Amino acid sequence: MNLAVLGARGHGKVVADAAELLGWDSVIFFDDAWPTLKTNGPWVVDGDTSTLLNRVADFDGLVVAIGNNHIRAEKQNRLSDAGGKLVTIVHPTAVISPYASIGDGVVVFGNAVVNACAVIGSGAIVNTGAVVEHDCTVGEFAHVSPNAALAGGVNLGREAWVGACASVRQLLMVGAGAIVGMGAVVTQDVPPGLTVIGSPAKMLSR
Repeated sequence: MNLAVLGARGHGKVVADAAELLGWDSVIFFDDAWPTLKTNGPWVVDGDTSTLLNRVADFDGLVVAIGNNHIRAEKQNRLSDAGGKLVTIVHPTAVISPYASIGDGVVVFGNAVVNACAVIGSGAIVNTGAVVEHDCTVGEFAHVSPNAALAGGVNLGREAWVGACASVRQLLMVGAGAIVGMGAVVTQDVPPGLTVIGSPAKMLSR
């Protein structure tokens, strides 16, 4: 089986590594930001988004490996509109409840946990060691960073970002496009588009 990965930097390497552990025979990268790049670690880079759009039928699966939530959404939607087969990559050491729901184009990395009745929206990232507890909703193209934890019933909005080692108290809402800083402890709702930092988390001074 042949997998195309759009986004040839460090995040893409982790996606490719997980894909090979899952049994993908071939992983080929495509990238726009680095036009002279020919390899990404041990993997070949074979063009840009336009190249991939013309070759979507050549691949058994496609995944976008770009950390920026908004750009990832735009690229995934273009690939989907072109008829690409978006796939989900779940590292074999991740623990996913059979009662959880995982959308297309999601990546879940090593030692992450997604518990019962959680919903992970299309194109989201659940990064290394992250915990998404029961009944959480992770919006489309959101990112739960390494070792971050969402307690039960948290609602993480579209394109929201929870930084590494941050934690969000149960039943809270983090709005669309909001950013929770690294190590923050969120004890109240975060409105859309805001950035919060610290413990307890407070809005970043402008």
